[in-house]
Amino acid sequence: MKRKLIYDNGFFRGLLHVIAKAFLRMTGWTVIGEAPNDKKYVVIAGPHTSNWDFPLFIAVAGYLKLRPSFLGKDSLFKGLHGRFFYYMGGIPVYREGPEAADIVDQAIRAFADNDELILGIAPEGTRSKVEKLKSGFYRIAEGAGVPIHMAYLDSEKKEIGFGPRYVPSGDMAKDMEEIYQFYKSKPGVKPRGD
Repeated sequence: MKRKLIYDNGFFRGLLHVIAKAFLRMTGWTVIGEAPNDKKYVVIAGPHTSNWDFPLFIAVAGYLKLRPSFLGKDSLFKGLHGRFFYYMGGIPVYREGPEAADIVDQAIRAFADNDELILGIAPEGTRSKVEKLKSGFYRIAEGAGVPIHMAYLDSEKKEIGFGPRYVPSGDMAKDMEEIYQFYKSKPGVKPRGD
């Protein structure tokens, strides 16, 4: 099954591309790399140091014409406004009731239920300095059998885009350290001291 998202609308996709291109040009950021070819993957975006990270990564999604999805608490998807969050790529996660399950398990199920899925996650889970990344994105990718694509921004070079494609090896400690090292060399919008 392929979910119908707002990004599938040709007019909106074109409009988002033009807006993203203008925003990136006005702010002086250059997009590096191309959109990944995989139909299903977890994309992690870092380093997460500022509230500016979100609009910058959304601009890259618009510029590259991606169809990103995100996890959100189930209450966002209720009522009339709930349809909007589905249409924007939202995937509800349930913490209570009969549908409740581990968030990782719910994300793995979302990959199984969709022919195409780009699931965006901030690997740090906070804008504060961290010594290690949260492991949820890794457990989702490994459980779903999908690769991880590392989106990054580098404020010194004013570059934003995709780094390496990473396939979980099963040795989570080793893999997480390699991913952490990749992001450690990237100064965020508000670089953190070591």
